Amino acid sequence: MDWKSITAVFLDMDGTLLDLYFDNYFWHEHVPLRFSEKHAIELHAAKQHLLTRYKSKSGTLDWYCVDFWANELDLDIVALKREVSKHIQIFPNVEKFLKKLKLHKKYIAMVTNAHRKSIAVKMDHLDLEGYFDKVISSHDYGHAKEEQEFWHTLMHEEPFDPATTLFIDDNLAVLAAAEAYGIQHLLSIQKPDSSQPLQDTLHYRALSDFDEIMPIQL
Repeated sequence: MDWKSITAVFLDMDGTLLDLYFDNYFWHEHVPLRFSEKHAIELHAAKQHLLTRYKSKSGTLDWYCVDFWANELDLDIVALKREVSKHIQIFPNVEKFLKKLKLHKKYIAMVTNAHRKSIAVKMDHLDLEGYFDKVISSHDYGHAKEEQEFWHTLMHEEPFDPATTLFIDDNLAVLAAAEAYGIQHLLSIQKPDSSQPLQDTLHYRALSDFDEIMPIQL
């Protein structure tokens, strides 16, 4: 990584800075469990029912919206997240990486599709928010990162230079949207969920550890 050519670093949260295991466990195990209890149905049936509903919202802002799912499922999603918050884990060397970026005076923004309430649960558990110059949720703009409207709004609200911005995200559809917008420096994550196999990151260079791109001396 040629850090001399980078002025800003945009970082996704779930699956990039934090292990996606928590989110996958939460939505595919814990929510079905509580849903089955509330509605008195078998756990397997609850999982199948919820999976169908999840898929119908994949890639949209609703998929990432705590309030949407709370209303849809009649469950307190934030409270349920806190029930299993022990599973929230930061990836190795992330905090060291953030400290190095601060040391070298890079502009650091968390750019996430996560709802503000989800961000609060994670940051309450890990206390990382102080490293960021800005925390940006796509819910603030009304468009998911997969949509070009998000990037246009981001540019209007927080002007940046696509030629000198590094964006790291585990979601390939999001990276494709950022690439289409013109962001020059893109990285993916080899293993967003530590319990799952490596993902195919297509033509995007993928990190296995943030130590691989650690700024040392600029």
